[in-house]
Amino acid sequence: MTKRVKITLTVVLLFVIGLAIPSYSWTKSNIKRIDRFYNSRLSPVIMIPGSSATENRFDGLVRKLNQSKRGVKHSLLKVKVWNDGRITYNGTINTNDNEPVIVIGFENNHDGYSNIKKQAKMVNAAFEELQRKYNFNNFKGLGHSNGGLVYTAFIEKYLNNYDVDLKRLMTIGTPYNFTETSSKNKTEMLADFIANRSKIPKSLAMYSVAGTLTYDSDELVPDASVSAGKYIYQNQARHYTETTVTGEDAQHSDLPTNDEVVALVNEHVLNRQNQNRRRG
Repeated sequence: MTKRVKITLTVVLLFVIGLAIPSYSWTKSNIKRIDRFYNSRLSPVIMIPGSSATENRFDGLVRKLNQSKRGVKHSLLKVKVWNDGRITYNGTINTNDNEPVIVIGFENNHDGYSNIKKQAKMVNAAFEELQRKYNFNNFKGLGHSNGGLVYTAFIEKYLNNYDVDLKRLMTIGTPYNFTETSSKNKTEMLADFIANRSKIPKSLAMYSVAGTLTYDSDELVPDASVSAGKYIYQNQARHYTETTVTGEDAQHSDLPTNDEVVALVNEHVLNRQNQNRRRG
């Protein structure tokens, strides 16, 4: 074997080793990440507020949920997505909390279908960062008012990009047909949601809650508009339930802290193991 051949073989061998070391390191790191993902116990409740509301919208709801919760209380992490793409955080997730509450708010919190689509894109940006950071493999969702519309837009356009299971979703006072009081007059948004309903996970348990003060509305959203959610979710999601709450606290802005609504969140959104602890 000539000296030139030896040198060539040595260079090739060193090159192969150079490729193998980072490849091994990447594979080992990737396996660890996959293992953490599939064994993750973290199952957050991700909440989205309605138009004009901020990431502080659910402070009262979380306070009431924690009042009835034994053991580890729900952490509260607030996320804000700015118009320039920045994502900022306020709060922390405690290391021993497997069911934290994460609220995603927006600088652009205005009404209208065009803004709802923009907000769904903002949710996607925040969700991607949160999932990468906390490595959860499932979550539950809650949206108040237009927050339920943002959730629906996010589910239909972006959720399938993730290997993450949306177990349960509750929307509260969500105007699926805006201010229309007849399902015969479908808005462009409702028509789009119905057209894309096949993207909704068939394993999803969906709960829609309406408030009534005047028998047909919560003084802002018509009951018929809330009920229009059935045309999107019913017979597509595994489970779809509509519930109506009444009384003095059934006004639209009061719904997130309405005691009946808090009880429904405890019963239908939170993990069953937490409910069992409360009953025990």
